[in-house]
Amino acid sequence: MRILIMGGTRFIGVYLTQILQELGHEVVMFNRGNRPVPDGVGLITGDRTDPNQIKEKLAGEEFDVIFDNNGRELADTQPLAEIFQGRVKHFVYMSSAGVYLKSDQMPHLETDAVDPKSRHRGKFETEAFLLEQELPFTSIRPTYIYGPKNYNDLEAWFFDRIVRDRPIPIPGDGMHITQLGHVKDLAQAMTLVLGNSHAIRQIYNVSGDRYVTFDGLARACAVAAGKSADAIQIVHYNPQQFDFGKKKAFPLRMQHFFASVEKAMSELAWHPEYDLISGLKDSFVNDYLASGRDKAEVDFSVDEMILQEN
Repeated sequence: MRILIMGGTRFIGVYLTQILQELGHEVVMFNRGNRPVPDGVGLITGDRTDPNQIKEKLAGEEFDVIFDNNGRELADTQPLAEIFQGRVKHFVYMSSAGVYLKSDQMPHLETDAVDPKSRHRGKFETEAFLLEQELPFTSIRPTYIYGPKNYNDLEAWFFDRIVRDRPIPIPGDGMHITQLGHVKDLAQAMTLVLGNSHAIRQIYNVSGDRYVTFDGLARACAVAAGKSADAIQIVHYNPQQFDFGKKKAFPLRMQHFFASVEKAMSELAWHPEYDLISGLKDSFVNDYLASGRDKAEVDFSVDEMILQEN
């Protein structure tokens, strides 16, 4: 099949492209052309935030499948969906589990209410629009994504402190429960929707199949980095006692945040390849150490502010 990936050169797109090429598909990317594309991958340069460019560059193209990896607002995706209405076999949209409204009942299910005040509001507005169209779409809702090439400070935040034998400041009592999913597992699930009639007009949570506390994540990162889980020093603090300004003190939202992946496992015949420790080891060895970040200078000023009060 001829497949279009919106974006494609960062993180999720890298793994998705690799799997699609291994499966024998023709892959074309649409992006600004600021980063090189892999061998054998086509490139259409343009700015997706400009509807006129979308129409000019893509209206004359034919694709079997579109992966909309980087649409954040409805205005990003609507022109693309309208152009290819009735012209594609599958339109796969990258949403987020961040759309869910806080709930006393966990894990989040795909049928749970969404939060109208969420910073991911554009994601569920796009999903609502896609549901109104006669478009064979599937929406993917990941929780926290990790793995090599992660451009968000998530696992690397913990590694920065662990490799330097620094205390790890964790808000609250460390018992908030969260969930991480390896980027390769996410990309694999995305490819499994193709040709699957059950996936049409469906939404899937995709992440790891186990949950972990904040403290447990710190210990898992220590093990992945080759240290004893008992060797690290965790310092708990009340974030309401501090004014961090625009600086981020912790990489995860201070709430329970995890979603059931049973629907994806059942309907897509998908199962995560990585458990948390093996996935973190992959990230530590093939990204954190490989990039030399263990030797880079790190700003621990926020940590010091916390530690001085604890």
